Amino acid sequence: MSIFQKLSTRLDDTGAAEQHLDYIDALFEHYKERLLKESNLEQLIQLSTYQKSKTIEKLVNEMLVEEKVVITEQDKTKLITMILNDSVGLGPLEPLLKNDDITEIMVNGPQEIYIEKNGTISQAQISFKNNEHIRNIIERIVAPIGRRIDESSPLVDGRLEDGSRINAAIPPISVKGPVLTIRKFRKEPYAIEDLIGFHSLTIPMARFLEAAMASKLNVIISGGTGSGKTTLLNVIAASIPRGERIITIEDSAELRLNRKNVISLEARPANMEGTGEISIRQLVRNALRMRPDRIIVGEVRGGEAMDMLQAMNTGHEGSLTTIHANSPQDAMSRLEAMILLSNPSMTGEVIKPFIASAVQLVVQTLRLQDGSRKLVSIAEAVFDEHGIKLQEIFRFKRIGIEKDGTIIGHFEPTGIVPNCYEKMRIAGQELPAHTFSREETAWL
Repeated sequence: MSIFQKLSTRLDDTGAAEQHLDYIDALFEHYKERLLKESNLEQLIQLSTYQKSKTIEKLVNEMLVEEKVVITEQDKTKLITMILNDSVGLGPLEPLLKNDDITEIMVNGPQEIYIEKNGTISQAQISFKNNEHIRNIIERIVAPIGRRIDESSPLVDGRLEDGSRINAAIPPISVKGPVLTIRKFRKEPYAIEDLIGFHSLTIPMARFLEAAMASKLNVIISGGTGSGKTTLLNVIAASIPRGERIITIEDSAELRLNRKNVISLEARPANMEGTGEISIRQLVRNALRMRPDRIIVGEVRGGEAMDMLQAMNTGHEGSLTTIHANSPQDAMSRLEAMILLSNPSMTGEVIKPFIASAVQLVVQTLRLQDGSRKLVSIAEAVFDEHGIKLQEIFRFKRIGIEKDGTIIGHFEPTGIVPNCYEKMRIAGQELPAHTFSREETAWL
């Protein structure tokens, strides 16, 4: 049966617009099937992405001519794009990945794809054919990065070529079927001026954080999922003086420091035999032998917390990390719990002063209900007879909410001059006298 006979059967009972869409879909299925049967897949797979695209485009054009299929240039472009996306790209996700305004892609099922754009989540107007189609795309993502996903290992983290972070889960862990989450990253990393423009912080807060980095203060960035921790980490790290040697350690490499003398280390999960795992903790310990000036850990969530704090306390000042926590105080409590769990012989009385001597600043990020992300607190960690005390230096104070859901509030200094300011001053980082004055309120 020819492509035209196949089409006539399925188009009889549909409207003109639906017929046109069905026609393009049928051509897509037909030529994709021909490519699989007639092209040399082994040779095709070995080509670069660009060469694969050009070869597939050439073959489809030849097939259209051979079968005397006449379609508009617009439809031909759409058809070839669909085939290329499905053959060498990520199928229906390709247009979403190319849209720079989209920051998150969430695939909950074949017909349930959601996107985050400008802080707002909405359903995307695309779909997969079925669960197997989603599974194929997941496997296409993880194969080039040496990861695997199957029933014995149903969860996987990784990244795309552009640095975007991916997480996938399949049955039996995911009850409804395979699911995929992609957190996209800008081609050009955000700068501190961008965050000021987004009203995520004020100019005095930005200058304070820059001075903190130049003065080699140890900083922990705390916040929930999607609150902007990694973005802020990348922005703050850009303030580290040139010429210093930086070691970055992450589960999936995301940080992009546009500078020389940066070494990026990435953790590795166990292989199919259950061996070969390289943990964040191992990488932190190894980094100490690599003559770092500073160590940046993407996120601490276990035993590596102890090693990171030891590094901060032993000559690697000005180091950075992030932690999942809802407040600066919660971040300190979580750090303490991580260390206790990985070092049962230690006590809280020993750990608290150890943490306070290692950590100077805790920066809290928050994603508000209106989708905006803000630095809601910058606090200094100090130790007294009652334990670790956090004295807030800057904060975001919420006042109310507009009818359209926009949060009303302002950034304000608390009036406290931090103890670390003396270290900043000695390091040549003089800040204007009014930086910490309570009169310096910025309304939003």
